[in-house]
Amino acid sequence: MITLADLEAARGRIADHVLLSPCPRSEAIGKQVGCTLFLKLENLQRTGSFKERGACNKLAMLVDEYASRGETLAGVVCASAGNHAQGIAFHATARGIDATIVMPETTPLVKVQNTRAFGGRVVLHGANYDEAYEEARRIEAEEGRVFVHAFDDDAIIAGQGTIGLELLEQVPNLDAVVLAIGGGGLAAGIAVALKSKNPKIEIYGVQTVALPSMKAARAAGHPVTLPAAKTLAEGIAVRTVGARTFEILATHLDGFAVVDDEEIAEAILVLLEREKSLAEGAGAAPLAALLQGRLPVAGKRVAVVICGGNLDVNVLSRIIERGLVKSGRRVRLAVQLPDVSGALARLTRIVGEQKANILEIHHNRAYGHADLGEARVELVLETRGYKHADEVEACLVAAGYLVRPDASAPPVE
Repeated sequence: MITLADLEAARGRIADHVLLSPCPRSEAIGKQVGCTLFLKLENLQRTGSFKERGACNKLAMLVDEYASRGETLAGVVCASAGNHAQGIAFHATARGIDATIVMPETTPLVKVQNTRAFGGRVVLHGANYDEAYEEARRIEAEEGRVFVHAFDDDAIIAGQGTIGLELLEQVPNLDAVVLAIGGGGLAAGIAVALKSKNPKIEIYGVQTVALPSMKAARAAGHPVTLPAAKTLAEGIAVRTVGARTFEILATHLDGFAVVDDEEIAEAILVLLEREKSLAEGAGAAPLAALLQGRLPVAGKRVAVVICGGNLDVNVLSRIIERGLVKSGRRVRLAVQLPDVSGALARLTRIVGEQKANILEIHHNRAYGHADLGEARVELVLETRGYKHADEVEACLVAAGYLVRPDASAPPVE
């Protein structure tokens, strides 16, 4: 098991190669969740994720190990859903090491493109991490490369644990840390750092409802393998936690929470709007747990690790759209009105008087299930929230219109 000395040594190795990420206080979100909140912004790393800490430490140790034996490192290979891949590709290229990265075919495009841009040879294989892992192991044997595990490796864990050393310096009198858990490397490393210095600091892990592999392992008393599942937080979609990480977290983890994709999407939006910071699904999961009130942090000084920010813009667009709908700032109304000259103009005038912005309008005669002589108009409106949307609807009803709050609802009768 790794020690504090391993973390200190790792910090020395990576100091000139990895960003000492900021950890600002978030007044707005902290007030919302009821604690003094600090955000450790690992999404600002060169590769957009904390993963490059462990990658940098592992590669530096490999180079030293082979040099001490007078041997040449043929190359490395790893399996990753994206962030470990980018960390390995970037730091391997910087050290002149040939790197092959096997990624699941479902990996977000931005992570595939970035990995290639950082100099890694990308092999897309399998529907999930486990299938990519098997292919990476095959390449290891066939090409004589060194396999670099994404989380269940002492050097990787020690590299990730340098975040904990930084937190102790950046947040005096820290009470608790909330972080995402996939395979457990991040949580294990930070746990060793914090518990070695101050055992009273609480460490809370967060996983997705789709793949709560650490929660299942803790219940069973040993790592177990869960069925494959899809989640917005693909960075922590790990079916089996590491043996090393489980051993560390079995004694160092103080609590646990799970969140679903809707809650993660909401947290991504909160970070964008309140802190102007982009987080991927895994990076926003810890904040999602706080926003849902699932962890006992009220009144405490809490650091949340925003572990990554590599989010595909197409996914971000869908998250924003759904978030606007969920918060009532984008609504659909189905309105039935006479199919006569000026009727549509009157309807839009009333909406405009209520300061609602019309984003889309569909005027249906043949397909709107309206009677002859009538039309069904479907409006997509931008509003200030549910209260404003209700006010707009109430004004339309008062003006004599038949209204349904969702254009997908059955026809107005």
